[in-house]
Amino acid sequence: MKINYKLFICIAVAAIIWFLHPFTTAPKEAWHIFAVFVSVILSFILKPYPMGTTVLLGLITLSVTKTININEALSGFADSTVWLVVGAFLIAGGVISSGIGKRIALNLVRTFGKNILGLAYSICGAELILAPVVPSNTARGGGIIAPIVNSISHSLDSFPNKNANKAGAFLSLVGSHANLITAAMFLTAMAANPLISKFISEIYSVSFDWSTWALGAIVPGITSLALLPLLLYKIAKPSLTNTVAAQKIAKTELKKMGAKLSVKESIMLFILCMLLILWSTKFLHGFSTTLVAWIGVCIMLLTNVQSWNDIIKNYKAWDTLIWLGGLLTMANMLGNSGFIDWAVNNSKDLVADFNILASVIILGIIYFYSMYMFSMLTAHIFAVASTFLALCFAADVPPLLAGAIFAYFSSLCGTTTNYSTGPVIIYFGLGYVKTPKWFSVGFIVSLFHIVIWLGLGLVWWKFLGWW
Repeated sequence: MKINYKLFICIAVAAIIWFLHPFTTAPKEAWHIFAVFVSVILSFILKPYPMGTTVLLGLITLSVTKTININEALSGFADSTVWLVVGAFLIAGGVISSGIGKRIALNLVRTFGKNILGLAYSICGAELILAPVVPSNTARGGGIIAPIVNSISHSLDSFPNKNANKAGAFLSLVGSHANLITAAMFLTAMAANPLISKFISEIYSVSFDWSTWALGAIVPGITSLALLPLLLYKIAKPSLTNTVAAQKIAKTELKKMGAKLSVKESIMLFILCMLLILWSTKFLHGFSTTLVAWIGVCIMLLTNVQSWNDIIKNYKAWDTLIWLGGLLTMANMLGNSGFIDWAVNNSKDLVADFNILASVIILGIIYFYSMYMFSMLTAHIFAVASTFLALCFAADVPPLLAGAIFAYFSSLCGTTTNYSTGPVIIYFGLGYVKTPKWFSVGFIVSLFHIVIWLGLGLVWWKFLGWW
């Protein structure tokens, strides 16, 4: 029997942390939860087993050792945040299977793809249109946009091992980084975004809901999308400029789909518009973001855009339910047990000598670049976001300012590596960009985001009265 050394490392780390408790002042129960939590986060990086497996192992360990009881272990699965994410994945399935997502992307390529920059902006435009209603950035980037980018690159005689710099490398980088910008712009554009919203509301007792999130991101987000193709054109310049061939492919594919929307496409388009309207007008009707998402799911079922079999076969949704619900349990238990309060009290001196603005900027930049140590945006958020927000609270940083920086940076920090999130891995896996180039471009783009979101963003948030 082959020994799973990765699992052994995770268990060893948990054991070491567990037995260090006598040397700390943290509550015993809180420290034990922290030990298991760290081990589970480490398992996301080393990947000895799928995420759901290691989360379940963590919950069972905490229950068997009587650190928490079984009711507490299951509490996270009842959280509305978890069900928002599950509903989001189911809606994404409808967008993909109905064909409406592909049609939107192809229409943009056909309209704006006369040259390589136009093609880049069509990719950004497709991301921007789909982001509010495809709440999985992997489904959006990896399932809809990346295959189109790959097909377009091939049509332009650009392949991973032949003429990669002709068009494929540039378009892959645009698609990957545009995906992260749009993921940062909307609460429903990335699966883990609702977690940040939850952390903000728990720590600061303020609502950072869909409309607040979008309002704060709209100016720096649109600016980032507008300037991104120009930046990448400078640092990863393609040798090809004329892309008429890509427009021809888009026209051919659209012809195959038919001039008119299919019944399922029409219904799905109606559902997407309805979701956008309801999410952005919560102040009128009072429906929660989660309730709105599940209204959309029910309409898909009633109109047969998705059958019940399609729903139960969407393994990503139900896989997410397991690992996200379990992680949320541990995160909640860390807070309830007093660990976060202990960590904040022992760390707040780090920013004690700085003013409020300097404190949040320093903490935000540290949070951004700590992503180098993680292989998933969700793991990064769970591991450190709540602690950094708590430090901001201790430093008297205004709630919406702290919320904005950590909410948006939680997605933008994925620019740093080629293993940060699903769509990034997929774009890198296309093979057009080698690892050293990906890291160097990623670092430059990270500086680009820091300048825009901590420059123009701070001005915009000041105008909104957030600080």
